[in-house]
Amino acid sequence: MTAVLKGVRILEVAEHTFVPAASALLSDLGAEVIKVEHVQRGDAMRGLASSGIAVVPKDVHVLLEHSNRGKRSIGLDLTSDEGLDILAKLAATADVFLTNKLPGVRAKLKIDLEDIRAANPNIIYVRGTGQGERGPDADKGSYDALAFWARAGIAAGATRPEYDLVPTPPAPGFGDSLGGMTIAGGIMGALFHRERTGEATVVDVSLLSTGLWAMGQAMALSLLLEVPWAPPPNDRPGGNPLSRNYDTADGRTLAFTCLQAGKYWPTLAAAVGRDDLATDERFADHQTLLANSNDAIAALTELFASQPLDHWRTVLDPWDGQWAVVQNTLEAAVDPQTVANGYLHELKNAAGNSFQLVAAPVQYDEQPAVPGRAPEFNEHGDAILEELGIDWDTVVDLKVRGVVA
Repeated sequence: MTAVLKGVRILEVAEHTFVPAASALLSDLGAEVIKVEHVQRGDAMRGLASSGIAVVPKDVHVLLEHSNRGKRSIGLDLTSDEGLDILAKLAATADVFLTNKLPGVRAKLKIDLEDIRAANPNIIYVRGTGQGERGPDADKGSYDALAFWARAGIAAGATRPEYDLVPTPPAPGFGDSLGGMTIAGGIMGALFHRERTGEATVVDVSLLSTGLWAMGQAMALSLLLEVPWAPPPNDRPGGNPLSRNYDTADGRTLAFTCLQAGKYWPTLAAAVGRDDLATDERFADHQTLLANSNDAIAALTELFASQPLDHWRTVLDPWDGQWAVVQNTLEAAVDPQTVANGYLHELKNAAGNSFQLVAAPVQYDEQPAVPGRAPEFNEHGDAILEELGIDWDTVVDLKVRGVVA
């Protein structure tokens, strides 16, 4: 049973990835999501291919699919009274109203809390913002590369001391997807609270708050020590020799995180056929191993550089320590654990072109949630209007006047 949100209706007035990704996740889990798009151009994400920000193949807009899977789409002019009337009718049928419009835009469009609650006092009102709902920058737009990555300390925390280069986010929509997951969790909590108490809440999540939470332990240490957080240099002396990376003969990288180095050192030595490392007095126990960590690191550096990755995969597979291969995205997609747990799904878009998406990260009853495809612009507009009881002659008139797409 993966459709744990079956019967929940979400009304979305949002664009790009951050907020739409939240309702996409909830759609995977059974919620019905009605996506209200700009009456002429639709979600700005539909035009991203021409922005120069990302390469989007014309046959499958996978960035749009990621954050809009399983939704229904209607194009609506929210600057018109008739458009707002239709939105109010939709809000009256919804459990959740979800938006990423800035405070000033929400007020201008008349879709703020009091406007939507006038149509449905019991609706959960959800806002996703760049920097939060309060403060001097509350009405300023942002993106995940800014509020989540740069402003929250993540970019500085990921900057290697040995290079004079601030890294960019590792993937498009990186902070957006994490933020969307945070919003989805907030919505589920609000739905549970309303079911238990009858009280409809307001939910706020920002890219900045999500970034600060992701850096939470580093923030706590930094504030305690009164030192800005930064990673140690890669060539730092000492430290745990089983909590670092080592390169293989073919240029690949093995990552180790064995916090109990003394426990795993003898079993590693046995696994790699180097019993001499286990009997060496310099590495006899945890304390001596750390005291002579430079020697241990040098020994492992030489050892792992002597053979290619495939050799070490075979040798280390039965070992009881914690390690992983540093993989690229294509390798992660075919990782046996990815496949066995159904972490990817194959879909077809509206044109019948095949593609794959990452599944929702939460599973119920040991079953991955199967996503649906993203809608074409206004694909469900006529059907949604009919469900509201609007007759066809009126729909035609609204189309002619540009109120609906």
